[in-house]
Amino acid sequence: MTKFKTEQQIKTMAEGGQILKEILQNLSLAVKPGIKTEELDKLAEELVFSWDKKIPEAGIRPSFKGYRGYPAFICISVNDEVVHGLPSDRTIKDGDIVGLDFAIKYKGLHVDSALTVGVGEISAEAEKLIRVTKEALDVGIKEATVGNTTGDIGFAVQKYVEKNGFSVVRELVGHGVGEHLHEEPYVPNYGKKGQGPELVEGMTIAIEPMVNFGKHEVVLAKDGVTYRTKDGSLSAHFEHTVAITKDGPLVLT
Repeated sequence: MTKFKTEQQIKTMAEGGQILKEILQNLSLAVKPGIKTEELDKLAEELVFSWDKKIPEAGIRPSFKGYRGYPAFICISVNDEVVHGLPSDRTIKDGDIVGLDFAIKYKGLHVDSALTVGVGEISAEAEKLIRVTKEALDVGIKEATVGNTTGDIGFAVQKYVEKNGFSVVRELVGHGVGEHLHEEPYVPNYGKKGQGPELVEGMTIAIEPMVNFGKHEVVLAKDGVTYRTKDGSLSAHFEHTVAITKDGPLVLT
């Protein structure tokens, strides 16, 4: 069942979203050749609890740690990893592209966001993939208006991605977010206009295009957590938490 948020809850999520935005920006600056993904996970932990010390009454906590048994603080997906990449002793190299997906709980409400960064000098193809995925998120957000549907968002994202020669992942989708990390409705990055649940004032959703350089199919890696592209092609991921308001989409992260 969809959980609608009050104006105060949306305001609270916006406060948490600004903290999450700053944390992700700091993490993205730390992504350099030679750093291990487990070191980035440790930094995510330090940043969260640094904020928690600043605002102890907010009860700031990482959303992923322990969620369905997930052992880390952040998801770090490299190159052909689509999402849910598990931090490890893997070393980031020049030319890699790295997806950082993170969420926090702030005053009892979750906010979720992701971005993809290039490391050092990346290929023109990788640079275009990152740019198009980020732009596809913006395209999807514009459709997040009262009276539209989740299908309108998915249609717009898919059309933009495919126009640029890439493919959108079907098996993994965006979602409602707030009181729980994952809520209804589901928000696919593909679809048809007018299909899916109607967008209503008070909804808070995570829109998150996952875009592959090659074909859209993905496979679950041996670790049972990480999704990779089936054909081994590069993948990029961007995400914002967005509130549906009478005045249009409000980006909270």
